[in-house]
Amino acid sequence: MAFPRRRFLELAAGVVALPAVSRIAGAQSWPTRVVRLLVGFPAGGGNDAVARIVANRLSEIWGQQVIVENKGGAGGNLAFEAVARAAPDGYTMMMGFPGLVFNRFLYSSLNYDPVADFAAVSLIGTYGNLLVVPNSSPVNTFEDFLTHAKASPGKVTFASPGVGTSPHLAGELLKYKAQIDITHVPYRGIAAGGMSDLIAGRIDSMFNTTASLLQAARTGQVRGISVTTAQRIPTASEFPTIAESGVPGFDVTGWYALLVPARTPDDIIRRMNADLTTVLGEPAIRSKFEPLGVSVGASSPEALAARLRSEFELWGPLIKAANIRGE
Repeated sequence: MAFPRRRFLELAAGVVALPAVSRIAGAQSWPTRVVRLLVGFPAGGGNDAVARIVANRLSEIWGQQVIVENKGGAGGNLAFEAVARAAPDGYTMMMGFPGLVFNRFLYSSLNYDPVADFAAVSLIGTYGNLLVVPNSSPVNTFEDFLTHAKASPGKVTFASPGVGTSPHLAGELLKYKAQIDITHVPYRGIAAGGMSDLIAGRIDSMFNTTASLLQAARTGQVRGISVTTAQRIPTASEFPTIAESGVPGFDVTGWYALLVPARTPDDIIRRMNADLTTVLGEPAIRSKFEPLGVSVGASSPEALAARLRSEFELWGPLIKAANIRGE
């Protein structure tokens, strides 16, 4: 689906120009009270873990508490709607994730505009999704997984943290590219029963973020067999990619980013961007992301907006072709 150029420019800027004196004064005085950082999933998952790392350090830098507020449900739509309707004053932020792009095509109607209602602040990092199976599974490699799926069409199940999430779409893309029939079982986040069902063998496999599954795979709770990124993840190189294991060209790379309501003053956005860039450059903070399999890297607001634009253009046709609908 194509979007008007003007609206993408609004996402890139997200603000109206202010006089220089006003911008400086605003940046110096903000923040003077608690800042909320909304997460579109329950506590315990990858989005939540990343948000808390960022929030804790920004609290120290800003001298004001940054509170992580979990507002799960509807593929992140509840959180996106809350942020879209919040006052554009710098006191409400959103932990952005690919659902902002996907939901445009998954739901027939939304109570917010994914383009016009948000302003980009900065990329936080990118990640892959990990495909895991129970330890009791006869599947030891991705090649085994393909063989098993082809031998039992429709019978192999894969869990995800919800319809339309990056892990779900990784599974759907795999079905399309590998020409296999596997059955999706959605959960409401990693802590909503999916992990216990996987460990018990009630479901056959799971796609979820490295932030959610990497440590479980490394400690032997589950068996990790592949990642969805085009290249192996530097901090999790023991897991081969799907692309190198039988499905050439396969690539689903997720991302975390900081967003705010549209029309948030530019000076505040630039202050957020500068401070987040500082945070993500600190070795102590970067080390906290390593166990999550997240490749950390800040960006300009404009670069993040450009990334979002390209993702709209990539995923729209695929979601339509697969006839995926949000719950």
